[in-house]
Amino acid sequence: MKAQIHPKWFEDVTVTCACGNTFVTASTINKYQVEICAKCHPFYTGQMKFVDTAGRVDAFMSRMKKASSKVISKSEKRRIKKEKKIQKELERPETLTELRKQTKKKNNSK
Repeated sequence: MKAQIHPKWFEDVTVTCACGNTFVTASTINKYQVEICAKCHPFYTGQMKFVDTAGRVDAFMSRMKKASSKVISKSEKRRIKKEKKIQKELERPETLTELRKQTKKKNNSK
């Protein structure tokens, strides 16, 4: 085995839960902060408790609301695409002199 490739191993690592419970274990990190442990987890305690870490449910609901508000039908998408195409064609120069004026403006601005 190669030397100096393994992480440092700590034998007595304190794990602290948000509920106040602490216990000792071994790890490569010398101190842990956890949000839920076996003492307060609903599966182990048998109590029904809603565990929402960092507002995940609220974030999901806001994403779903935003996604549902942006729903556009296929016919609406086609209409918008057609309008953009027509607008782009209207912006094109109609004569050769207008085209030359546009290219001069672009070259002068560079």
